[in-house]
Amino acid sequence: MAETARRGPVRLVLTAVAVILAMAILLSLGTWQVKRLHWKEALIAEIEERRNAAPLPLEAIEAILAAGGDVDYRAAEAQGTYLNDKERHFLATFHGSAGFYVYTPLELADGRYLFVNRGFVPYELKEPASRPEGQLSGPQTVKGLARARLDAKPSSMVPDNDEVKNVFYWKDLDRMAASVGLPEDKVLPFFLDADATPVPGGLPEGGVTQIDLPNSHLQYAITWYGLALALAGVVLYGMFRRKS
Repeated sequence: MAETARRGPVRLVLTAVAVILAMAILLSLGTWQVKRLHWKEALIAEIEERRNAAPLPLEAIEAILAAGGDVDYRAAEAQGTYLNDKERHFLATFHGSAGFYVYTPLELADGRYLFVNRGFVPYELKEPASRPEGQLSGPQTVKGLARARLDAKPSSMVPDNDEVKNVFYWKDLDRMAASVGLPEDKVLPFFLDADATPVPGGLPEGGVTQIDLPNSHLQYAITWYGLALALAGVVLYGMFRRKS
């Protein structure tokens, strides 16, 4: 009987400690999700501001990169001549159709090159000869969104690029350039996604940039705070029953 009496307070203390720890964990997770919510909302607002701003010249994009800034989704503009015989093809889907994004080097006035994602072509129209009207020649002005380069394959699940067949599964800027004989030091270290300005023949179809930033942090925060509230309710109910 005495042993049982001693166990009672010990069990009560252990239960209280467990409840406090669980409550602290649930509340901290909820607070972390609130902070993530504010961060995600600020990021979405910043991206919207970037993409709707007046297009920046390439020199401004380069200056941002040189200062360690992020150029992703910044409105930009470039002038140059497309090297249509050097286009690279990135496997993609657009509006539910399978095909390719066409990345074509744009030769700039200073002799450097910018890879432009001109847009989408259906799978069966991969070869340039099948869409001659869209092979723009002469000086061009291209507006769109700057996109940061990838430093490595995004996942081990992504296949290796097939340069022989000109099929890229991830945007390896260095290999895109090298595979068409462009010197690495002459290629700008970012891409430009062309806007939806129509081209003769309709292909490639520009404006393919996808901005999808899931924002479920509010639901997660409500879940964690809700579990903390439920735990508090269970504890209070147990205390009430114990007293009664």
